[in-house]
Amino acid sequence: MLTETEKKISRLIQQDIDLEKRPFKDIAEKLGTSEEEVLATVRGLMTKGVIRKFGAILRHQKAGFSHNAMVIWAVPQERIEFAGQTLASFKEVTHCYERTPPFAGKYNVFTMVHFGEGNQESVIQKLSQKTGIKDFKVLTSEEEYKKSSMEYFTDAQ
Repeated sequence: MLTETEKKISRLIQQDIDLEKRPFKDIAEKLGTSEEEVLATVRGLMTKGVIRKFGAILRHQKAGFSHNAMVIWAVPQERIEFAGQTLASFKEVTHCYERTPPFAGKYNVFTMVHFGEGNQESVIQKLSQKTGIKDFKVLTSEEEYKKSSMEYFTDAQ
């Protein structure tokens, strides 16, 4: 069972969080508590397994990108760590993960890559050159669906 403080903090962190240097301080001020208490509560919820993941949803158009694609890579097992770190270092890459089992028996690293107008080919070539991986496929979205986060706690609870 969650405490009232845990529920209040959960309600606020499941919503959009302002993009600022210390967003948890803002949450603390809304609740009339300290930033340290908010952070300790969030850490506690993560330790208990109540919060399994804390992440951001990128609205790529607002971030200056015109479109995105999933680029999947066939990476030799001994190069997975290097390729993953290299791909994830690009500002255009927002997701980078190893997939097991590999898709189609060989595509084992998946990246979500965001592009500006007319630069898809050049960005993908840079990714390929930096990793040395030439075997990849580009999967483009045909339609974008609404991106929203789950809400587990409402004001009515």
